[in-house]
Amino acid sequence: MNTALWIAQAALAFLFGVAGFMKAFQPISKLATQMGWPGEMPALTRFIAWAEIVGAVGMILPIALNILPWLTPLAAIGFVIIQVLAIALHLRRGERSVLPFNLVLLALSLFVAIGRFELF
Repeated sequence: MNTALWIAQAALAFLFGVAGFMKAFQPISKLATQMGWPGEMPALTRFIAWAEIVGAVGMILPIALNILPWLTPLAAIGFVIIQVLAIALHLRRGERSVLPFNLVLLALSLFVAIGRFELF
């Protein structure tokens, strides 16, 4: 179980870290051509970017360093919240093609949140 959790954590840290850095440092105009919604919500885009970056760090470092390891499942809960809201946004915008990816990220985030809370 611990190995599966580490694999899920690494995948989430990588995926959310890359997405966060992209949203944090690319111009909003470029993001808007790629995703659409950042053009309508630039401040929210930057907020989500930093939440994803902090969450990616929280997915690995606290438990790896054994410093406040309870932060790792909290980071996973943050990712759950991001995905629930992302699914709602994509449904509202009629972007159903991205929902399978959001559902996979949601499932992985739930797995880590539940698995890491159970191990404490």
